Amino acid sequence: MWSVGLEAEGDRVFTREEIVELADAIATNAGIASGIGTNRYGAQLLVTADSREDAIATATGLFRTAAQAAGLPEAPIVRTEADGDEEEI
Repeated sequence: MWSVGLEAEGDRVFTREEIVELADAIATNAGIASGIGTNRYGAQLLVTADSREDAIATATGLFRTAAQAAGLPEAPIVRTEADGDEEEI
């Protein structure tokens, strides 16, 4: 199991309502959302994957889908971090 954090940076400040919509959209993936009152929106997601790269790819897809469902604009991802139970050797 991997915990993956992602942040996207937009060109405006995101509202409480928008981030709550994002939180609702990622809740099925044990996710939490952040970004109220900032120009970034983000999420921390739990995903199952064999490697760090696979975890980031899976989480990125879920994050993009959730952001779209929440009505957030597509924005470049500016921060990615992943911490897992199974570190690569």
